[in-house]
Amino acid sequence: MCADTATREVREGELYDLIIVGGGMVGASLAIALGDSGLRIAIVEAHVPGVETQPTYDDRGIALAYGTQRIFSALNVWAEIAAIAEPIREIHVSDRGHFGATRLRADEEGVPALGQVVTARALGQVLVRHVLDAAALDVIAPARVMDFHDDGGEVQVEIERGGVVDSLRCRLLVAADGGESAIRTQLDVPVVQWQYGQSAVVTNITPTQPHRNVAYERFTDTGPVALLPMSEGRCAVVWTVRDAQVDAVLALDDDAFIDAFQQRFGYRLGRFVRVGRRTAYPLTLLRARESVRGRVAIIGNAAHTLHPIAGQGFNLGIRDVAALAEVIGKGHAAHGDVGAPDVLARYEQWRRGEQRNVALVTDGLARVFSNPLGAVRLGRNIGLLAMDLLPAARHALARGAMGLAGRQPRLARGVPLD
Repeated sequence: MCADTATREVREGELYDLIIVGGGMVGASLAIALGDSGLRIAIVEAHVPGVETQPTYDDRGIALAYGTQRIFSALNVWAEIAAIAEPIREIHVSDRGHFGATRLRADEEGVPALGQVVTARALGQVLVRHVLDAAALDVIAPARVMDFHDDGGEVQVEIERGGVVDSLRCRLLVAADGGESAIRTQLDVPVVQWQYGQSAVVTNITPTQPHRNVAYERFTDTGPVALLPMSEGRCAVVWTVRDAQVDAVLALDDDAFIDAFQQRFGYRLGRFVRVGRRTAYPLTLLRARESVRGRVAIIGNAAHTLHPIAGQGFNLGIRDVAALAEVIGKGHAAHGDVGAPDVLARYEQWRRGEQRNVALVTDGLARVFSNPLGAVRLGRNIGLLAMDLLPAARHALARGAMGLAGRQPRLARGVPLD
């Protein structure tokens, strides 16, 4: 979390309707969604709110699907995000060195943009401002959960702040604490998990030609390369390389990196002339087999960490937020207990299918498009070409990319909870 304000004090043994562990973008979004519901909510966050920093060339870009835009609109935060976002009006998907390609266009889908690209820093600052401005939210930071116990009627939560351990209580504990979730680990929730043997190199780059609000997803023999339009003529880069290559790629100076990336991507945007600082992270698939255990709900990366292909990870987490906020609101209106078994059962049933399906699709794409076999390569290129020629198939793909497939929560339809 990041904002120029102090966190609020809480009392030992205080009872909350829900405690959200993790104040990142997913946890903050859930708090904002429920901020006017009349519920008592606390966020436990490891980092103290700090002073906002100025934007830099190196700020990491994140793609927001059209469905995510509608959720943020319903939360009354989109106007602030739109002022710092760059729209995606076309997505160009291709297989490097082969004939297969398809294009998704916003005008064909009847929307102003298929998605938006915003820097993670700027998005986080918008969300944190709304969290800290909400009178009904207690932000407990810096703090960490030491232990918790679900006794069936409520959850006892032990938190440590500055060497002092306090005990809080809640009806519902929400784990929004990321892929290495301590809450999920303590519950011993089984997970499906494997390493891809790939890493994502992330940076920003500037081409000589304007990006024209086109996002590119290009499949190569080492994995996909994504190029997303950003403000000021920049593009966000996600370059997938084999783990054995990552150190060598990160060791390249700017000119050598630009040359290497140019060979991977090609010249659709002319030559690249400036590149920012590079970072890399290993690619993992992780999917929790349970999104609910007792009075604990698991959301965002704590429930699913995906291959970055198609940019679905953060957007899937925000759809978790929309669904959980809706069932919590209905449970509160019905009998006041937001952590009741029937409330959380509705959430798990609602989200189980999409979480599984999106994980399977992204994993399947990552495997198919990195397979060097000639027959597989021919099949995927025919598939891309057919997609480009068949409007119905292209429309289905676009709706999935925009996060509009399946049953939509109220927030995902742009409708406020109340």
